[in-house]
Amino acid sequence: MSAQTLPARDSRLPDDALPGEVTAPADQITVDLAEDGIVEVTLPPNTVVRSPEARAAAAAVRAFADGRRLPLLLRVTGVLSVTDDARLAYSNSVVVSACALLGESPVDRVIAHFLLRAKPGSLPGQFFTSEAEARDWLREHHRDS
Repeated sequence: MSAQTLPARDSRLPDDALPGEVTAPADQITVDLAEDGIVEVTLPPNTVVRSPEARAAAAAVRAFADGRRLPLLLRVTGVLSVTDDARLAYSNSVVVSACALLGESPVDRVIAHFLLRAKPGSLPGQFFTSEAEARDWLREHHRDS
């Protein structure tokens, strides 16, 4: 199955943002099924991820899964924030067997942990700065599920 690119709406900071705080318009969320069976979701950097985009990405993940439980690699590098509603949309997936969150910075780590604590203990999840380590971890946890 080929990658899906989901249009993301203009994700400016919330209305209560400080004057002068603006972000670049949202790029796009991409969802792909890699050859190794890992679903890859890439969130657009420099954006606030909101519920409509998260729901669209979750629907694409379900389509790729086609009734199976698959491991998920979620790239959060450079994301400014994720709303509570978006977090719930990501955390309510029943087709994900394990979730590795991939980022580079301390801010990415904070966002990843915000996403992971949506439903503690509901599925294996961990933050990584190395894609190779994240994929190895996902393959191991997928076999265990």
